[in-house]
Amino acid sequence: MTAKEDNIYPIGRMNTPEEFSEKLFRDALKEIKVLPRILDYCIENLDAAHLATSYREGGWSIHQIIHHIADSHMNAFIRIKIALCEDNPTIKPYNQDDWVLTSDVMTVPVNYSITLIHALHHRLHALLASLNEDQLMRTYYHPEYNKTTAIWQVASNYAWHGKHHAEQIRQLKIRNNW
Repeated sequence: MTAKEDNIYPIGRMNTPEEFSEKLFRDALKEIKVLPRILDYCIENLDAAHLATSYREGGWSIHQIIHHIADSHMNAFIRIKIALCEDNPTIKPYNQDDWVLTSDVMTVPVNYSITLIHALHHRLHALLASLNEDQLMRTYYHPEYNKTTAIWQVASNYAWHGKHHAEQIRQLKIRNNW
């Protein structure tokens, strides 16, 4: 990766596994379970000025990142439930850059999304942990990427996604001695 990519992807780019691994899935489940507590730690003692700070030039603020995680992971949860109930459904893409500019993101305090993430991840973890291997192999189709993704891969992707944004916040705190 280039230095610019290192700045954007502090834990590396997402690498969706192609082959199912029980260990990789269980590791993803652990990451999903702990993300809300990690985010609590990441934003602990941050004030409004800190939350308005962007991780990188031209990037989202911490405030936007927290709301983005809630929005993104809600979409993932719903997509998983749809994939469990329909045969390879086509999901609805959304523009995350537009979503972080909506009025709720701009005005609602981050603690609401943190609370939502706690509840959502509790349900997401409970749902994923209850699935058998056949259910984990169920898929949805993403038309924007022209790609079919299995539920176990979604778990892996969103485990990475949460860690990715948490690390952005953590590194910003370190750089600024917060």
